[in-house]
Amino acid sequence: MGPDVTGSGGRGMRVVFGSRGEQMKQAEIDTGMLRRRFRVALQRRGHWQRHWQECYEFALPQRQESDAGAGGPGGFGGGGGNVGKKQFDRVFDATAPDAVEQLAASLLGEITPPSGGWFQMVPGEDVAAADKAELAEKLARAGRIVQGHFERSNFAVEIHQAYLDLVTVGTACLRLEEEGPGAPSRFRFCAVPVRQLAFEERVDGTLDAVFRQLNLGSADICEKWPDAKIPDRMTSGPDAEMEKFAVIEAVLPDRSGAGGYDYVVFFASDPVDTTAQDGVIATGRFAVSPYIAFRWLKAPGEIYGRSPVMKALPDIKTANKVVELVLKNASIAVTGIWQADDDGILNPATVRLVPGSIIPKAVGSAGLTPLDAPGRFDVSDVVLADLRERIRRCLLADRLGQVDAPRMSATEVLERAAENSRLLAATYSRLQAELIFPLMRRALHVLARSGDLPDIPIDGTVVCLRHTAPMAQLGRKAEAGQTLDWLGRLASLGPDAMATIDMDKTVRWLAEQFGVPPDLLQPQITPEDLAGIAGIVGAMVQAPEGAAANTNTNINTNTNVYAGEAG
Repeated sequence: MGPDVTGSGGRGMRVVFGSRGEQMKQAEIDTGMLRRRFRVALQRRGHWQRHWQECYEFALPQRQESDAGAGGPGGFGGGGGNVGKKQFDRVFDATAPDAVEQLAASLLGEITPPSGGWFQMVPGEDVAAADKAELAEKLARAGRIVQGHFERSNFAVEIHQAYLDLVTVGTACLRLEEEGPGAPSRFRFCAVPVRQLAFEERVDGTLDAVFRQLNLGSADICEKWPDAKIPDRMTSGPDAEMEKFAVIEAVLPDRSGAGGYDYVVFFASDPVDTTAQDGVIATGRFAVSPYIAFRWLKAPGEIYGRSPVMKALPDIKTANKVVELVLKNASIAVTGIWQADDDGILNPATVRLVPGSIIPKAVGSAGLTPLDAPGRFDVSDVVLADLRERIRRCLLADRLGQVDAPRMSATEVLERAAENSRLLAATYSRLQAELIFPLMRRALHVLARSGDLPDIPIDGTVVCLRHTAPMAQLGRKAEAGQTLDWLGRLASLGPDAMATIDMDKTVRWLAEQFGVPPDLLQPQITPEDLAGIAGIVGAMVQAPEGAAANTNTNINTNTNVYAGEAG
């Protein structure tokens, strides 16, 4: 195994270097250059900050500024300055927050369902036919081991939080760390808030250069990185234990061609104490990056993703304002606005609108009369209904949400699957490339380092990774529906037309498209087996009576063998 940094994020980080040359390389890291790269990435990300804030404010209020501390520039940090405060003060219409939660829950169930079975490792095209069955069995066992670690970890909780960020601001990040030997699972996940991150994009569009800023005290730094060298000025003084420092954690791809990722932790500000070694806290290497960043969609020339909430944000803000005005008009309709003539008798300061009260007025004066409100509730209801419908359509609540119809036919189910496949084709392809495959590579690497599994390279030639979640089966179900429709039309032509179909291959192909377990099908007899049976039958026909009896015994033996295989 190559050198790697394994972080538990709790009691410390275990830094492993492969050779003295690599140690020298880490010692020669230019932290000044890293700080400049971080500031450029932070400046590039600053253009998105206001847009993100509006999206969180109206679509996911509980996440706005809840992870931002006072010490980080541009909203970075982890101090939680607003944790526990009211976040729904400016939200009057809950259509968008409800649709965001529904879409995030639908993505969890359609792409990475907690029940499992959303990935499969199968032999590739370069594997010999004679070895495919044995390799498939070993890969199936490895898949069950990986799935067990996913189920025993906090994956379902953290990936749901990442989906909320993805739907709201278009960019999300998941960190996969290695747990210690005594933990129930080797995996420990963390949905990293996008406000703590700044990315650099490679030429090929890969979003794997990550800067993360944390606000940590000196005790937290020593606990997380036991070998860290902290300047004396940070640990001395009466308030040293309470003071927080901005720490940058950088995971950057190695540009030397050796592969892997450089891992550097340093202070965000330029060091004042020269004994601090340019503010470097820890260094190391990752063979596979622990950060998995993924986007909903990306415009050309942009690094960060765009979300469906951004698309629906004008309607969301308008609906919110309409509901606010409706509530204000309703309060006027309930309490009323009153007017009175200045007749010298009525004193508005002493009037009390309570049952049984007597309000004096002058002779000939109209007294206290209500003022008619000009607002019309019926117009606002029509406008609001149209806005809410567009919001739900933008956030796919009408497509991925729960079906209102109590019963749907098989044709309706296939049509719905085909429509969802067309709508989500681009987004699903991006999530496959940026979430599913990097996540599985990191998971297999962690289990290989811990010794739970051998090193399994997902290269597409020897081992292929298949995404078998319900979302991945939408296109297959659409193809299967077309085939079933063709079979129905063919059956109307008569038995001769049906005789042209290889039913065994057709049934097996349909079972694969619908995700039916192969164990439910009878084992397929190869041409070699059929040739052997034909030879035995021919020998029985041509042999004398005594030999025929022996041949009959052989036939029974072979038949029992095939029957045993079928069982």
